[in-house]
Amino acid sequence: MKIDEWIETNTYHHSSFSNISRLVELKKKKNLRISLAFPTLNEEETIAEEINVIKRKLQMEYPLLDEIVVMDSGSTDKTRQFAREAGARVYLTDDCLPEFGSITGKGENLWKSLYVLEGDIIVWIDADIKNIHPKFVYGTVGALLEYDHLKYVKAFYERPLVLGKRTRSSGGGRVTEILVRPLLANFYPELCGFMQPLSGEYAGRREILEAVPFRVGYGVEIGLLIDIYEKCGLKGLAQVDLDRRVHKNQRLDALGRMSFTILHTFFSRLQRRDLVGFKKVISNEFELVKRRGEDIFLKKERFTLIERPPMITVEQYRRKRRNIEENNFGAARRDRLEPRK
Repeated sequence: MKIDEWIETNTYHHSSFSNISRLVELKKKKNLRISLAFPTLNEEETIAEEINVIKRKLQMEYPLLDEIVVMDSGSTDKTRQFAREAGARVYLTDDCLPEFGSITGKGENLWKSLYVLEGDIIVWIDADIKNIHPKFVYGTVGALLEYDHLKYVKAFYERPLVLGKRTRSSGGGRVTEILVRPLLANFYPELCGFMQPLSGEYAGRREILEAVPFRVGYGVEIGLLIDIYEKCGLKGLAQVDLDRRVHKNQRLDALGRMSFTILHTFFSRLQRRDLVGFKKVISNEFELVKRRGEDIFLKKERFTLIERPPMITVEQYRRKRRNIEENNFGAARRDRLEPRK
């Protein structure tokens, strides 16, 4: 599938899926369950409002979502308290699959939420959205309900950039423009049509999400996009325009850390495809240059740059899914979950 053709046929606007009654009908007709999870770490300012807005519209008014879950990395503020009060089920990553240990990072939250959630369609949205609207869920989910050939759908939007007391209407997504887009252009040109390859709002079918690894940190988004593309091709991917997303912009030093982990994720994919080779092991230590008064010095930071395995390879997950499948659907779908030889 050519990229310009993909942009024409697999790019949608959220308004195409705003008839939520129809989405509920499609969900029932196709006998699907839909789960939403928020990965969180100290998001007390926004998490309750996000849950309330989504729950009112997409659970109470329209039964589109079967569950809303918060997967928390160990917040030290009132994130978990506010989430419970708003009506979400709340889990600590430390308590899920404890035999694997726990690593702080968004990718870890997403991976473990895949174990916790029961839906056939999984949708994730970030917990720091200030202009929350139900479209952040039904936009991506709607495309999967309407089109059976789609496996994975990402959101895109304009991202205002706050500079002190001034706000520019666009200019967010700096890591995408200065790092990710040039890398895609050189090594994965088929994915250049994605407006926001690092967006934190996306939905996928369980059978594809459970079949790919998850980077534990900031590299999770680009890792998922590349890995799912390699499994199902461009035709199985789509993007949905959500118009605008407002959130707290990261500081430049935080963007540097994010870029470091994303670059590592790219390197791992390129090595796997034998597109590049390295004469030595790539370091997991990032040297940041700092200044204090007249002194310039280096500060070394070490990152945990591991990947969680495809969830379908985890015996505890297969056992849990077999029980769910047998309880809800009988033995017809059991074969897919048998241990792979």
